[in-house]
Order: sequence, then structure tokens, then C-alpha cells
Amino acid sequence: MNTQPTPGVPVTDAAVTDRIDVALVRRLVAEQFPRWASLPVRPVAVDGWDNRTFHLGAEMTVRLPSGAGYALQVDKEQRWLPVLGPQLPVRIPVPLAQGRPGAGYPYPWSVYRWIDGQTAAAERIDDLTRFATDLAAFLRALRGIDATDGPQAGPHSAWRGGPLSTYDTETRAAIEAHRDRLPADVVTGIWQAALDATWTGPALWFHGDVAEGNLLVRDGRLAAVIDFGCCGVGDPACDTVIAWTLLRGPSRAAFRAALGLDDGTWARGRGWALWKALITLDDHDPAKAERAGHVLGELLAEHTVAR
Repeated sequence: MNTQPTPGVPVTDAAVTDRIDVALVRRLVAEQFPRWASLPVRPVAVDGWDNRTFHLGAEMTVRLPSGAGYALQVDKEQRWLPVLGPQLPVRIPVPLAQGRPGAGYPYPWSVYRWIDGQTAAAERIDDLTRFATDLAAFLRALRGIDATDGPQAGPHSAWRGGPLSTYDTETRAAIEAHRDRLPADVVTGIWQAALDATWTGPALWFHGDVAEGNLLVRDGRLAAVIDFGCCGVGDPACDTVIAWTLLRGPSRAAFRAALGLDDGTWARGRGWALWKALITLDDHDPAKAERAGHVLGELLAEHTVAR
């Protein structure tokens, strides 16, 4: 019997997200945390997809999941971030309170301490190789934390940390759909190599979404890692995708060396990067589609050099 989970990531609920605004946040805070009711609420400058985030006063943020799938992550973050944070070399979010459904909003939600910084971008980083090794040190520390009783890969992590085969059908369909734009045989080979590099190690902690938007920079250096919604314990190869989305050349090599990644983990990381690039190559957001094309170019270039 096939027990493989249905492929796909959580989706937003438009009927809910259309109602998430400053007024809703004020009502929720006033009803459930009256001690903070007098604090101003305003949207953050750079918002995410899985949660809608607002400043609460000067030192806190409110995060409201945008769909039922993302709401699965609230209890997990509340439970595990206080455990992980003290064992990591850079800051991560600190939960201050957990809200419940109310005021017409159907999901649990969170209040966090605000972390200052800008989302990572090459032009904001003083030394990309040092940034890569700092990030690798963070991931090494995360992987070294006791994974006993940690959340196994599942819907809460969009199956990150689980087998890449979860997305096999979707990835092959995307390759076929873009056959006129891609060297399909080469791309299929990269994907198959990732599938063949089966993870046989122990379950380790992974972040699940190590992306530019979840890495904060201050004074040109890595200052914090945020949004642990996809975290869990399992195969940490998904955390290497940043090697092809942000890093390049010497910084990519330094990242791999500092993490001590074997060929199999690197191959699976390529697979995760390939899957995400393929499914966003035709994204309605031109910036996302352009980034997907860039990642595919990096993957193909690396494959050519490795041959």
C-alpha cells in the first residue's frame, strides 16, 4: 500500500487573508492580551506568505497564519523555539504569547519579540564567504541539538526533512512542461541523482526554509535566523538550498566545506533547489520567476563543471 503523503505545500486561505489587517490585530490583542491593547499596531515593511506579520509596539510582532496548513506550525514554534534558541549562535524568534481564534479569525497565532535587521541580499553583506561560514556554523549548531521527541517531517514542514520522492511526480511534470526551455534530460538527471542519494543518517534538526527572507543581516553580517515554521527533525539536506539561491563561487564552496557535507547530502540539496525552482519558473510574480530561472542556471552550471 502506498502511504506516501499527497504532494504540495500549505496554501493560503483567501477568505481569511482578506480579513487580516491592522484592525483585526488590534481586536485580537485587546480581547486576549489587554495589557498590550494600548500599543500601536502597524504592518511590517517586508511581509511573508505563510503568515501576515505586524509590529506591536516597538519591541514585539504579531504573526497570523494565512491558512490552515500554516496554522499547524504555531504550536510547534511555541514549544520548540525556547528550547532551540539558547543553543544557537545567532538570534532566533522568541515567542512571548500564543493567541487563540477570535474576532472572526479561525487560527491560533503568536506574539514574538521583534528582531531588528534587514533581509539578506548580496548587496547588504560585507563578505559573502564569511556570511556563508557563519550560516554553516548556525546550521551545524542546529543539527547538533538533541532531536529526541522533535517533530518528524510532515504537513507542518511541507514535508521538508522527508524524502524528495514526495515531490517526484510534481517535479517530473514541471520538467516536461518546460521541455522547450530546459535541457530536460540533464535536469531529469540532476533530479534522479537527488532521489538516488537516499538519506540513511539519524534524524537531525533542520530549519526547513533557509532563504534570504528568513536570514537577517545587521552591519553586513548574519544577525538572526527567523521563521521556523517548516522546522523539524529528519534529513537536513533541505537547508542547503541557499547554496544556489544566494551563495556562489567561493562562498558556496566555503558553505559546503564548513558544513562538512557529503556528496549525497549535496545532491539532495540540489534536488530541493531544483524542485522549488521548477514549480516557480512560471510564477505570476516576475521577481520570483526570475529568481527561479537564476537558480536553474546555477544548478545547470554546477552540473556542467562537475562532469
